[in-house]
Amino acid sequence: MKQLWCAMSLMAGSLFFSANASADVSSGALLQQMNLASQSLNYELSFVSINKQGVESLRYRHARLNNQALAQLLQMDGPRREVVQRGNEISYFEPGLDPFTLNGDYIVDSLPSLVYTDFKRLAPYYDFISVGRTRIADRLCEVIRVVARDGTRYSYIVWLDSETKLPMRVDLLDRDGETLEQFRVVAFNVSEQVSSNMQTLSTASLPPLLSVPVGDKVKFSWLPSWLPQGFVEVAGSRRTLPTIDTPVESRLYSDGLFSFSVNVNHANANSSEQVLRTGRRTVSTSVRDNSEITIVGELPPQTAKRIADSIKFKAAP
Repeated sequence: MKQLWCAMSLMAGSLFFSANASADVSSGALLQQMNLASQSLNYELSFVSINKQGVESLRYRHARLNNQALAQLLQMDGPRREVVQRGNEISYFEPGLDPFTLNGDYIVDSLPSLVYTDFKRLAPYYDFISVGRTRIADRLCEVIRVVARDGTRYSYIVWLDSETKLPMRVDLLDRDGETLEQFRVVAFNVSEQVSSNMQTLSTASLPPLLSVPVGDKVKFSWLPSWLPQGFVEVAGSRRTLPTIDTPVESRLYSDGLFSFSVNVNHANANSSEQVLRTGRRTVSTSVRDNSEITIVGELPPQTAKRIADSIKFKAAP
């Protein structure tokens, strides 16, 4: 009898694990479909962006014409602010400033970066948890949580339209479950007419491309000995900033969803320990070994401090 009970327990456990694994894979596949839908469909979204600074009402249009991405983000209230995309060129139009263009793959302003993430890359470090279904903007949505396995980062809850797979709502949560930012669709339309409405953008004259100065590529005498799982260095530079007399050495890290930079310069009489968090962005400064270490990025303050504390300096030759 005991052997039969053990066998049944093992079988039930195996079935439970398989069901959970299947659900996890399914949730990851749905998120990957959201990524594809957001970049391939012709659609228009009216949405609100909510954070600690207030509420913005915006409209986003996206289309593909002749295999080229066209997009427009328009602020609906107050002064007219507009961002447009044509291919890999992102142009900004804002009152009081000269229009300019930057290179980029998509418009990041007010749109959750999660939407454009490669979830296959995130799979080893994040859990994709199905929470069920509910309605947003009168549409049936799948609800999925995106949570880092090591607990060192913020998390997301995503509501994606069951039919089109477009995001209807995205909440960014801190480690205590408090909402830091919310993207919420109030009306949307998927139609080939959106492509027709944006044809003029394909031939419009855009402002000149803004050149971004490239920092010197150098070898650093310091390195963090601890990073959250999945983060890798994607850039490094040394620059002299107008407000700082000595050069600042920077390493930029990303896990494909969040990013942060580690910045090191010589300490001075004004250097001090401080931590500031505004929404998703943390600025954490510490002073050690005659150096000022500043972590800037999309991290909880506790994680930023742990990274700063792990910095190891090599002895001068």
